[in-house]
Amino acid sequence: MKTYKNLYPKLCSYTNLQKAFQKSKKGKSFMPYVLEFENNLTNNLLQLKKELENFIYRPLPLTKFIIRDPKTRVIRKSNFRDRIVHHAIVNVLDPIYEKVFIFDSYANRVNKGTIAALKRFDKFKKQVSGGGTSKKS
Repeated sequence: MKTYKNLYPKLCSYTNLQKAFQKSKKGKSFMPYVLEFENNLTNNLLQLKKELENFIYRPLPLTKFIIRDPKTRVIRKSNFRDRIVHHAIVNVLDPIYEKVFIFDSYANRVNKGTIAALKRFDKFKKQVSGGGTSKKS
């Protein structure tokens, strides 16, 4: 397998953190925590960059909440700035790992996911069962 070097500077780059911010805010643009972060975006991203570069970045504790639809589940979510770091990591690692994943790996991949996995399963199920038609010997 190919060895990759100097990935950490890519992770810490301001451009990568900007892209990660855009991905993190997708679908949440009007949430108060996003607006607050965006209000001072340049300084917040520079602060995050500095913490990453100096190896002093520490994620904040997860926020815990409970939802009931239809069953009760305990959910824990990361702080918004931590989600930016998550996306920044994915921005750097995804192009490397995407090349080596098998086609039928569906979790957390672009244009994959649960629905695509179910469609692929249905395709295999039809192949094995003869397309839903009964076979007579």
